[in-house]
Amino acid sequence: MIHYSPENYDSKGQLKLPFLFWLILILQARTWIVLVIAGASRQQGETLLSLFYPDRQGFYPGLALGLVAVAAFLLSGYRQRMVRLWSAWRWVLVASSLLTFGWQLTQLDYSLLEQSPLPVILLIFDLLSAYWLVANRRLRDCFIPDSSTAE
Repeated sequence: MIHYSPENYDSKGQLKLPFLFWLILILQARTWIVLVIAGASRQQGETLLSLFYPDRQGFYPGLALGLVAVAAFLLSGYRQRMVRLWSAWRWVLVASSLLTFGWQLTQLDYSLLEQSPLPVILLIFDLLSAYWLVANRRLRDCFIPDSSTAE
């Protein structure tokens, strides 16, 4: 295992999760974030939802796929208690990114691309996030259980 500098560890002695990991979780949970913002802005909630999800066909699958990222947010605080679940969750996040990529690829409508390049940008970010979740060494080390805390 590679040894990291002391500032890369938290007060519990665990390797801190990289900043990009949190951005990927936000990317994967984007439908939940839109839902919370729409719920908080009561009068404009319907307008916000129709802005991000004009056909509503993608809203509920987006919520379902975002559950993995929401669970990762919650599990990150219990890394020492739920060691086996946490160590397997990285692969669940990778699978979720690839499922999101595949689902968005099937939903890609070329007439919408003339209006906005956002679907293609999100498609690329989902694929890049899956690659980063697999390839980043520091993130991989964050998901490896310590021998002292392993069950």
